[in-house]
Amino acid sequence: MAAGDMASTRLGARRQHLRPLKRRGLVLLRLTAIIFALLLFCEFLIYYLVIFRCSWPAVKTSADAGGLGTPEPVLRVMFLADTHLLGTVRGHWLDKLRREWQMERAFQTALWLLQPGVVFILGDVFDEGKWSSSQAWADDVGRFWKIFRHPPHVQLRAVAGNHDIGFHYQMNTYKIKRFEKVFNPERLFSWKGINFVMVNSVALEGDGCDICSGAEAELLEISHRLNCSREQEHRPQECGDGQQLPASAPILLQHFPLYRRNDANCSGDDAAPPDEKYTPFKERYDALSQEASRKLLWWLRPRLVLSGHTHSACEVLHGAGVLEVSVPSFSWRNRNNPSFIMVTLTSTVVCVWCRVNSFSSSQMKRLTNWFARRDLPGFSTEIPTSQEPHSLPGRLVTR
Repeated sequence: MAAGDMASTRLGARRQHLRPLKRRGLVLLRLTAIIFALLLFCEFLIYYLVIFRCSWPAVKTSADAGGLGTPEPVLRVMFLADTHLLGTVRGHWLDKLRREWQMERAFQTALWLLQPGVVFILGDVFDEGKWSSSQAWADDVGRFWKIFRHPPHVQLRAVAGNHDIGFHYQMNTYKIKRFEKVFNPERLFSWKGINFVMVNSVALEGDGCDICSGAEAELLEISHRLNCSREQEHRPQECGDGQQLPASAPILLQHFPLYRRNDANCSGDDAAPPDEKYTPFKERYDALSQEASRKLLWWLRPRLVLSGHTHSACEVLHGAGVLEVSVPSFSWRNRNNPSFIMVTLTSTVVCVWCRVNSFSSSQMKRLTNWFARRDLPGFSTEIPTSQEPHSLPGRLVTR
């Protein structure tokens, strides 16, 4: 009996010793499961939950209104700006890993859920393109296509920004050609009856340099082609018999915004912070010069302008009611609530719907629901006198 009692005592002591170990194991297992669930939610599922709430703005075509004829084709476009993929000089590997993972998950989720037809990036695709070596540029391009991979039926196009090719005093033909080799260099193209003009706004310095003169000459040629596109019935002899463009006022895409004094009247969660709103914009640095802005508006007569560069959102009316939307940065390195713009287009109607995708707080808001006028203005190369743009203090109403 004594031996049995001793064995029972040892067994009980052993069990008492194992109970804390089991408890610790269970606690560790639960903690691991919680951490895994948090990582899965915060680094993967949250993008689906936020972007799933986005929807494309609806447009009413003549067929929807009971009209006869073939329905107008509708194009869904997503606009991004200032992705600033970090390079070898200013980019710490951990910072690059984190920011690029966030952009990749946001973009791939948006691509899968929203299925746009075209994606535009409005400049500053890379952060160090203005000084990167050939090898560093090739590495950055490879990472770009990994992050922004897309199916063949989706077009992805980009305009050059000052971080891609440098400011006016830094840019050269080599950097421009290097950028255009990666992205389609076509300045004017049409898709589903809609004309897009992609401008190298860095070259609109106005000082007569070779690159600047070439850029202006190219814009004048585009203006001529757009003007000819409106003369479908009585086509002037100087228009020739070349390929005709759709008779649609163009969408103007560029990196630098058109001239405005500052962002004082810009509102919303993705607008510039209060301490930056009243800082005056420098012409040719923060925005295009007044002269270059007048030339673009008068030569091209766009129905909508989209730009980047400021890293913040703003809606501005120029001249005779031409709307410009500044697209906020898509990088978490530049702002805590990166955004993209969703636009539904036909050849005569524009509907802009901006969703603020603040993945850290899951906030969303509708910024704009705007329809372009049905009348398409003519084109001219004569430049009018200055007309001061003004920011819109609130939402735009349907026009």
